[in-house]
Amino acid sequence: MSQPQAAPEVDGDTRSAPMLLVADPDAGMVGELAATLEREGVLVTGALDGAQALLQAGALRPDVVLVSATLTVIGPVDFIRALRLTRPVPVLLGVGDGHAEQAVQALAVGATACVARPYRVPELMPLVQAAFPGEARARPVLAVGGVELDASAYQVRVGGMPVHLPLREFELLHYLMRNADRTVTREQIMRNVWHAGDGMSTNTIAVHVKRLRARLGDDDDQLIQTVRGVGYRMVTPA
Repeated sequence: MSQPQAAPEVDGDTRSAPMLLVADPDAGMVGELAATLEREGVLVTGALDGAQALLQAGALRPDVVLVSATLTVIGPVDFIRALRLTRPVPVLLGVGDGHAEQAVQALAVGATACVARPYRVPELMPLVQAAFPGEARARPVLAVGGVELDASAYQVRVGGMPVHLPLREFELLHYLMRNADRTVTREQIMRNVWHAGDGMSTNTIAVHVKRLRARLGDDDDQLIQTVRGVGYRMVTPA
């Protein structure tokens, strides 16, 4: 997994899906959880240790953080303590047998709640959805920087003028607009737009982003920005 660079703070949030950061050293468990939750409309990003998770939390600004009691490099209690110094994001601690002491300490430094690990989607979904503003999910037409997208009608307008997009570019634009002002990684784009695994070439994504920019008139790459080494971010102009 790539380590993202820090993203600037922005005012407002036009995303239509909640983002969950899962900090857990078990890559297989993270992958399975991500595949399940993303089918439920939750954007998931993973980190395998506490240091990487702190970088992800600062760059991607998740709505909820799920941290395992088995987290390494920076342990769960120190991770939650450090996160609390920067963002008031809800933090869930994943615990199993023998983690009672970590649970008590984590709650004392600011954890929101404890959940069972291995994770159970029916237990997680209400906690994730409760932390996400419902009015953003209900918005029928997305609008970012003069670009309007109506998913139900399969229509895109730029400055009020209709623009035809091939299906894959339409899906890519839809995904970026749903997560406007957030950095989405190439891995997330692979899973959610191409529904592919890590074997897919990232050059395919770069080619489609280039074509999409051209169709939207984004000649200076200011609307769809490249976050070097991580992915892309569609930015709402000031």
